[in-house]
Amino acid sequence: MDRKITIEPAKYSKSWPWKMAWRDSRKSRGKLLLFIASISLGIAAMVGITSFRENLLQEIDKQAKGLVGSDVRVRGRRDLPDSLLQQFKSLTVDHSKESYFASMVMFTESKGTRLVQVRGLEGDYPYYGAIETKPEEASQKFRDGRFALVDEKMMIQYDAQVGDSLNVGALTFEIIGAITQIPGQTDVSSSVSPVVYIPYQYLEETGLIQKGSRINYVHYFQFSEEIDTTQQWSKLASHTESKGYDVETVEEEKRETGEDFENLANFLELVAFTALLLGCLGVASAIYVYAKSKVQAVAVLRCLGMKAKQAVRVYLIQVTLFGFIGSVIGSLLGLAIHLYLPVVVQDFLPIDLVPQPYWPALIVGVLIGIVISLLFGLLSLVGLRKISPLSAIRLGFDESKFQLDKALIPIVGGIILFIFLSVFWQIQELGESLAFSGILIGAIALLGGIGKGVSWLTRKLVPQSMKYVWRQGFSNLYRPNNQTVILITALGLGTAFLATLYFMQDLLVQRVSLSAANDRPNTVLFDIQSEQHEAIKELTREYDLPITQDVPVVTMRLLEVKGYTKNEAFNDTTVSISDWAYSREYRVTYRDSLIDSEKIVEGEWVGEVRNDSVFISISEGFKDNLDIELGDELVFNVQGAVLKTYVGSFREIDWRRVQTNFLVLFPSGALERAPQFHVLVTRIDDMMKSVKYQQEVVSRFPNVSIIDLELILKTLEDVLGKVAFVIQFMAFFSIGTGIIVMISSIILSKFQRVQENVLLRTLGASKKQLWTITIAEYFFLGALGALSGILLAGLFTTLLGQFVFEFTFIPNASQIGIVFVLVTGMSILIGLLNSRSVVRESPMEVLRREG
Repeated sequence: MDRKITIEPAKYSKSWPWKMAWRDSRKSRGKLLLFIASISLGIAAMVGITSFRENLLQEIDKQAKGLVGSDVRVRGRRDLPDSLLQQFKSLTVDHSKESYFASMVMFTESKGTRLVQVRGLEGDYPYYGAIETKPEEASQKFRDGRFALVDEKMMIQYDAQVGDSLNVGALTFEIIGAITQIPGQTDVSSSVSPVVYIPYQYLEETGLIQKGSRINYVHYFQFSEEIDTTQQWSKLASHTESKGYDVETVEEEKRETGEDFENLANFLELVAFTALLLGCLGVASAIYVYAKSKVQAVAVLRCLGMKAKQAVRVYLIQVTLFGFIGSVIGSLLGLAIHLYLPVVVQDFLPIDLVPQPYWPALIVGVLIGIVISLLFGLLSLVGLRKISPLSAIRLGFDESKFQLDKALIPIVGGIILFIFLSVFWQIQELGESLAFSGILIGAIALLGGIGKGVSWLTRKLVPQSMKYVWRQGFSNLYRPNNQTVILITALGLGTAFLATLYFMQDLLVQRVSLSAANDRPNTVLFDIQSEQHEAIKELTREYDLPITQDVPVVTMRLLEVKGYTKNEAFNDTTVSISDWAYSREYRVTYRDSLIDSEKIVEGEWVGEVRNDSVFISISEGFKDNLDIELGDELVFNVQGAVLKTYVGSFREIDWRRVQTNFLVLFPSGALERAPQFHVLVTRIDDMMKSVKYQQEVVSRFPNVSIIDLELILKTLEDVLGKVAFVIQFMAFFSIGTGIIVMISSIILSKFQRVQENVLLRTLGASKKQLWTITIAEYFFLGALGALSGILLAGLFTTLLGQFVFEFTFIPNASQIGIVFVLVTGMSILIGLLNSRSVVRESPMEVLRREG
């Protein structure tokens, strides 16, 4: 009787898959190192930025009092009444006061003039931190006489020294020290608005406080140890704010500053995450080619009795192990980045930041790297489950083709969920996370679609009449083991980020430059008193300068809107008028016609008073703040006189033009007798004439301030350059990862190219022909990647310009050309460097080495 033969399934020890994974990786470690490099830069950027953010928030928490310089700061456009001031003093142990405003100053020795922020200070402020000066003692000594502290960078610019004289209005002060740091001020803000400190008691004598001058009043208070046991402080703060003042505590400053810099950190983290996502594409590409090379090995293992899932486990262990190594390397590199980041962004920080390791970021970085390796590795490895044992003897037939299955659906879903959760973890906003994730996935899908389309079109459209070497190069875009999709995606996404930055930086500078072009005005004089008006006009004519605009300005406050006073509107829940609409000071003008920056969008402009009724025109953007419609009644307090008006029209205003624009426009005949000052706008083409004109204006009319657009443009370029450097530093990780992905993809497809080139060399192809074929392939790949990235950058810049900066993006051919040449040239260079050994050596040497 025949016995039944039972075949026992092959059994393996639990450690065998690990041993097999290690042994199998020996020949492929060079390729897997590229896989490690693909994720290391992205992990490094994320760890570095996260550590920087946490360090920054911790330091803001520690140094919050130094940012304010006091426990409480009360600010307003009017001085604090004695009744409120005494209540604050009763709860505090010390008090200082400060008034600041914009004004021109002149360096006596060099005759240089500059619009600065003049600050008059009285008291021992700051109570926490310090006004840092050179020499150090100057921050206290300047309060004892007619001395001034001047911004250090401005002193360098005008070649001024300690001991020189500075004209501030009608008085001359001795410069006793150079300011290097003020509580809460950054290097960028000091460049935009340099500060000059003088003792408070000399403000009136300068003659700069005139009718219509915009003076800001600040009171600083230092708390006693015990306060607010009876809620006195909370009630006083609320009451003061209801009077139109801003009451700022250390906690509020800490929260606001933290939010501001957390937004910056979130942006940088998103850039870093984009670099990481590019690395994910590199991982997917590397493992895809790697998995295809393991088809025969898996088939042999299947013949030996190994189950499909066990074979997959071997290579999954490899991927996880190398992903862990890449994550650790990236996390350690992130620590180094974190040490350097404070230096990169120092100009934007109001505090001194000493970097400290943030260990949770390192742990999260390693975990994210492992998750990325598993998810993007499984995309390719899961297909190994379909490999049949027969593939071991039928390699090259259809059965050996890499196959996909339904298991990809949850893997792709997991990848999308991972992208969303990673973004949400960084910015903590559901809507913004969904939007950014969608845009990023959409951009990748678009670039991938372009790559697929290029492969298909190349196959269909390459003409047979084309020279063989070029046709052969283009044909490599759709042949087996081509990297068209991954290269176009990686190059396109990296190019898109850098090009967007490049376009936006140039566009912002151009936007200001246009204001000085085409004979547009570039100099504005304001705070001209009525008694100075004619003299300044005459002086302007003497310098043969055009008077583009000569505008009267009247200050007033809003008393009633549609019959509601401020208190009535606040207490009525059905009224949606903004509180600050009543508290702010309005600067308005009057005329009988509109100017070219204005356009009526609703109603009718009435240029004169009719039947004692004053119909005013309101800026369209201000309409919602007042919750008003045509015909509604507004009552103003014009420096003591009550004036009833009616809304006659709404205007669209182009605020970007260098000319006087106003929220509220009155008709002629309404305000001519009101106390007023004037603004004069002109254009000066000659630099020397501009310098002499400004010097004479400041000498004869020290209260008049001058805005020089050329100086603004220079300052803007400097600030944008610093911003660009920070973003470029982070964008380096995106383009760096893109380059690594590109190198990885080219090297992983090298074996296929080796076979083709050996065959061509055997058939008699010359080195020149092989070089031409390589150049054709990588030129086309680089060109398509560059053009795809430029297309996305143009789209992003257009959207940012339209919805954020409100201007139209017009592509610059020279900028596009520079980006195109750089990206395409880099692609060709990398392709040639990778192919040089195949082209230079004999076919036999190549075959022996590649095995």
